[in-house]
Amino acid sequence: MKPPPELWQDAIFELLRRTQRAQPGDLADAANAAVRPLDAEITIYLVDHEQRTLRAVPGRGRPTPQSLPVDASLAGRAFMTGTLVPVAGERWRLWTQLQDGTERLGVLNLRLPEWLDPGDPEVTAGLRQFNELVGHLVAAKNPYGDALRRARRSRRPSTASELLWRMLPPLSFATDHVVISAILEPAYEVGGDAFDYAVDADVARVAVLDAVGRGLHAGLTAAVALSAMRTARIDGDGLYAVARAADEALTDNFGDQRYVTAVLAEIDLISGAVRYVNAGHPPPVLLRGGKAVGVLDRGRRMPLGLDDPAVEPAELALEPGDRLLFHTDGFTEARDEHGGEFGVHRLVDFAERHAAAGLPVPETLRRLSHDVLAHQYGPLRDDATLLMVSWSEEDSRRVLV
Repeated sequence: MKPPPELWQDAIFELLRRTQRAQPGDLADAANAAVRPLDAEITIYLVDHEQRTLRAVPGRGRPTPQSLPVDASLAGRAFMTGTLVPVAGERWRLWTQLQDGTERLGVLNLRLPEWLDPGDPEVTAGLRQFNELVGHLVAAKNPYGDALRRARRSRRPSTASELLWRMLPPLSFATDHVVISAILEPAYEVGGDAFDYAVDADVARVAVLDAVGRGLHAGLTAAVALSAMRTARIDGDGLYAVARAADEALTDNFGDQRYVTAVLAEIDLISGAVRYVNAGHPPPVLLRGGKAVGVLDRGRRMPLGLDDPAVEPAELALEPGDRLLFHTDGFTEARDEHGGEFGVHRLVDFAERHAAAGLPVPETLRRLSHDVLAHQYGPLRDDATLLMVSWSEEDSRRVLV
């Protein structure tokens, strides 16, 4: 029998071979075929868009396991914490978080043979490498079919929601110096909210947008603004020019009938220097040492789409470990059954509590959004977005399995 490192290496090569021309719906079967020589078995679960439920990816000719709650299952514990979680009484059955780089996708359920010790570092190292490959393949195969997208959905999204989700970057990304994570609600009805980011060389560029109105009209407005901003950003334009590109695109297509509030920011990942423009949007919150110490309330101009050429970007200096919390008013204006708003103060209070718990940034945002939804009586009345940027090497390490 080969030693564990060689067995896992063989499984990795076999999975790569089997997936070169595979459809997205073939991935679950290919992963199981690759580990069959180890007498192992794998089930892939993807987290749904609300990040409340883990949904199994079907395999051909096999029954699909039931979905599992993130907040009340061993699978959910692995997803939230990024740790290996054994099944009680079954030492050789494990749950592990599934990632593409630093983007949380779901979990893997693994049944190992009894001759592979799950406590052996060589076994866990090989398992981690195989896990990373599965995560990369989920992300790489996803655009080529609907099977993996279908597996993530708990219900049918609106047309506006489908439009925006296809335009957005992954919910989380990290480098050695920064973590960027975002979340949108209501996941299947979102229309006018959007976010964007790009990290190149030593600069992170982020934006949060909220288009006027709701539904498809708002979604189209947000899509036009987002596309114009990306075009200008990729061409090397600065904050001022990026905002003006959105102005022109919105005016050219809709006249003065539609506008978008937004915050655009550039963060120097070496010095921590921040430059930002606030186009009629709720100001982001600066968290330092786990406490809110200020807001980004300068650099103001009219919303995008309303001519305002005179703005000068504002500046801010981050300290190592600082976090910036961007939000749209859909979260702060969530109301309980008595009409009481969740409010900025409560949003900040919960953000401070989760920061004190030492949670990874993506998990902090997931829980923060669910705090707001627990407060809301009935469905949200408006789209709601949270985006957090952490200039922290420690937070960067926390997002890795």
